[in-house]
Amino acid sequence: MGAVVRLRIDLSYDGTDFSGWAAQPGRRTVEGELSTALTTVLRSADPVRVTVAGRTDAGVHARGQVTHTDVDVDLLAMTAGRSDRSAEEALGARLSGVLPADIVVRRVDSAPPGFDARFSATSRRYLYRVADDLSEHDPLRRHDTVAVRGGLDVAAMNEAAFQLLGLADFAAFCKRREGATTVRTLLAFAFTRLADGVVAGTVVADAFCHSMVRSLVGAVLPVGQGRRDPEWPAEVLRAGRRDPGVLVMPARGLSLEEVDYPADVELAARAEESRRRRGPAAGAR
Repeated sequence: MGAVVRLRIDLSYDGTDFSGWAAQPGRRTVEGELSTALTTVLRSADPVRVTVAGRTDAGVHARGQVTHTDVDVDLLAMTAGRSDRSAEEALGARLSGVLPADIVVRRVDSAPPGFDARFSATSRRYLYRVADDLSEHDPLRRHDTVAVRGGLDVAAMNEAAFQLLGLADFAAFCKRREGATTVRTLLAFAFTRLADGVVAGTVVADAFCHSMVRSLVGAVLPVGQGRRDPEWPAEVLRAGRRDPGVLVMPARGLSLEEVDYPADVELAARAEESRRRRGPAAGAR
């Protein structure tokens, strides 16, 4: 490969029929579909690799996923052909023509210096949807909303969620991976009842370890159902170990909504800081 340019690709996807983000032999994944599409459109002799901000699990959706890829400058230039569009715009349009309907490329841009989709990120925002009135549950939303029995006390859930905010070791809510830290900063965690009656949980952190978001929601849900006191999730956090009372919520209710980055001049420094704090196996979920 000759000279390369780093591209930022923003995309959304319905995770229902994917075995998660990460490429796996014999399985349909978001990474696999995107890599194949890039390789095809760019007519690259080698597979085009992508780096993602948050590696979503099987069934998890995304509205605001971010990736980067390094591509050959000459191959990128060829995508524009004779059109007046920029090469990045042409690549985005061509990707839309070959990707399946459950993946949508929102934007393709040249990445600023120092940009790393994963390590430059300052936070990720997830949304979890729970329907607690089965008579009002919209069957057309069954792939992105989890139904539970019994009305939820949103105020009690918020009381419990507030106690989990801040810098802490979230080992009690993560599946451990060798060499990866479970220390995270939980920036926001709150629930609200939407106009359609669904209870939506917003979870924001600098990064998430494996199963952390669904476990956090699963720890607070029993509080909303009146089966646990609002202090219980914080007690689980302090114990530092997985608790059988914490349900890992189903994947379909979860969506990655947004990934935030610092100003361009701070991207490289942020990436270096993140690499120091998190081991190579750490992922964002």
